[in-house]
Amino acid sequence: MRFPLIPVRLTPVARRGSLLLLLLLLAAAAHAQVLLRGTVIDADTREPLPFVSIGVSGTSLGTASNENGEFTLSVPSLPRTLVVSELSHQKDTVRVTSAAAPLTLELRTASITLPEVKVGSYPFQLVDRAYRRLLRDNRQKFYGKAFYRQTTRINGAPTELQEVIWNVKSNSSRIEGTTIAQGRYAGVPTVNNFSNFSVYTRMYGLFNPDSTVSLALLSPNTFQNYLLELKGIVAGADSLKAGVAEIDFETRPEIKYRAKGTVWIDAETYQVLRYLVSTPSFTGTSTNPTQKFSNPEMQYDMAFQEAASPDAVAPLTYMKTSLTADLTQPGKATLPVSVQTLTFFYDTSTTPTDLPYTRASLDDRDLDAIRSVKYNPEFWENNSVVKRTPLEDEVIAAFEKRGAFGTMVKKAPTKAAPRR
Repeated sequence: MRFPLIPVRLTPVARRGSLLLLLLLLAAAAHAQVLLRGTVIDADTREPLPFVSIGVSGTSLGTASNENGEFTLSVPSLPRTLVVSELSHQKDTVRVTSAAAPLTLELRTASITLPEVKVGSYPFQLVDRAYRRLLRDNRQKFYGKAFYRQTTRINGAPTELQEVIWNVKSNSSRIEGTTIAQGRYAGVPTVNNFSNFSVYTRMYGLFNPDSTVSLALLSPNTFQNYLLELKGIVAGADSLKAGVAEIDFETRPEIKYRAKGTVWIDAETYQVLRYLVSTPSFTGTSTNPTQKFSNPEMQYDMAFQEAASPDAVAPLTYMKTSLTADLTQPGKATLPVSVQTLTFFYDTSTTPTDLPYTRASLDDRDLDAIRSVKYNPEFWENNSVVKRTPLEDEVIAAFEKRGAFGTMVKKAPTKAAPRR
């Protein structure tokens, strides 16, 4: 049986209501997301793999596994192809058609070779080309969020815990500016507080393109300042590609600034994938003039997403900044000090925002920034990024036992601050 079509005349109010409903439905459909969860493991040892890059093929979407190998990733729809890569393992691709169950992604260990032809000046050529690529890529800006966590231990016991969500502007070599979205700080009265330590993360970069006398590894002065050794080429699943070069570096004996570390460079595209450096140069001082930091060791660890194509620019995945030192004071026992930080970048895109990003300054005070935003316990309880980068249970327990978590330390004997 066929029913006749009956024309309906909509009033202006009804038309506006129908249009609004249509727009809402379209907006809801446009923002619908599929949440993928899973774990990345070593195919041979079955152990979880931390900080593995998980990207979505053909898009700029991506994330990294946490310290337990776990990850979450929102995608617009399924099916999707995930590109999974880690420096010491073979890159793999996985076709995902359903989000009903958590994914288990397995990576096989990559072979490492050292061809006889790739010796001598070869590591210097790679570093020079990586520097030139950074100069080119540095023009691309990224906008997103970053989760910063800092844990301080004095004499082995946790004394500070700071967590911040930044809105962040960055490029292919550093953070350019931040503005705080949420923050919290917990601590106990002790001999020293590192309440301004984030400046070492927010000010550090791979190179300074404006300096012709730079002591950075990636600079025009690499040969004059550094000794390089090619440790090997980490081969990928595709044997036709050049692989990733692992290069150890150390400042030459005649250079006063001491530094050593390892850089991983894509031997085909010259993209820096990871940079790890240690130096005894720590510029911080204590507000207590009788306190000194001896035997300091600063370490910076920066990792970048793998570029979607040879010419694409890849954003930061994470940054780790750490300090170990001995705190000395006349007439008192020497205390070992450790400050560990992790900055995890997420929701990164190339779309500019109108947020007021501020460059890091030695005048910055972390606690002042945290106090400038109202503490919201629910934000931290329900934040998936915080949950996926779990802190050691014993650290949380130590602060909760003292009733200090989520509070501010109003009085502290001394503080460590960057030296001007």
